[in-house]
Amino acid sequence: MSRRETGILGEKLAAEFLQRRGYQIVETNYRCPEGEVDIVTRYGDFLVFVEVRTKRSKQFGSPEESITPVKKERLRLVASRYRDEHDDLPEQWRIDVVVVEMSRGKPARIELIENAVGDE
Repeated sequence: MSRRETGILGEKLAAEFLQRRGYQIVETNYRCPEGEVDIVTRYGDFLVFVEVRTKRSKQFGSPEESITPVKKERLRLVASRYRDEHDDLPEQWRIDVVVVEMSRGKPARIELIENAVGDE
């Protein structure tokens, strides 16, 4: 499985995981000049931007460790652009991360980290 295929599978698994927990998928793979975010959802009174990190091994660290300060800043900029471009959005928003660890082509761990990227 290529890196791209792994990422696509991780995003699909993450979307299903979120929907089972009551998240409503609004959009996937939103792109703008500032970057992209994997999944945009609504959950209760929140607009939630979700970054999905999928890894096939822990050789280079866990999925959550791959969210660098530069990536966090880019996610904040993308979220800001999205909110500027869309109407009728919840006032409250946050950026979550879903980590997906794969083992032999199957998910070994899927975990939601709420508010993983604060507004630092």
